[in-house]
Amino acid sequence: MNVYLKLSLVVAGFLIAIALPAQQTPEVCYNPNLVKDTSKKSILSMAVAAINGDSIKITYHSPGVRKRIIWGGLVPFDEVWVTGAHDATTIEISKPFQVNGKTIDAGKYAFFTIPGKKEWTIIINKNWEQHLATEYDEKEDIVRVKVKPYKNAPIERLQYFIVPGKNKGGKIAVAWEKLRVDFPFTILH
Repeated sequence: MNVYLKLSLVVAGFLIAIALPAQQTPEVCYNPNLVKDTSKKSILSMAVAAINGDSIKITYHSPGVRKRIIWGGLVPFDEVWVTGAHDATTIEISKPFQVNGKTIDAGKYAFFTIPGKKEWTIIINKNWEQHLATEYDEKEDIVRVKVKPYKNAPIERLQYFIVPGKNKGGKIAVAWEKLRVDFPFTILH
């Protein structure tokens, strides 16, 4: 092969490589109800907090109400829900923690719910790498907690909150449309 042809191919390859757009990390929204909402898609969102020096991170996709019937419509009652959109919502805590008397090792977990008309089940599950609830397996549940939903000021996009409490504890809450549920947790050590 001709030297000039080889050099031309190398230069062309180099130019193509630098012309390709770099893979971008998706933008994360920390308050999906604060931004002007023009997207019809679910927004990649995150709730983060430090409680007594220990970090907690919840990563989720935040869908919008968009004039839809949410409870008993888009989100059926009495079925496992990813409690967001797309991939399983994840909760990541850097220290062991306790929910409903159950000690859970530090790590990353899936967060599901089973919404009901009068009672919800909060689920923390081992398998955090799953799409929607299609791969959900109850055998992977670490803890389940029954909670009552309560009325909340209307919000367009689903949003998680980490609310610090006394000492090493707090509450994790999720709100959407006109409902909110929460449950307490305690960080150990």
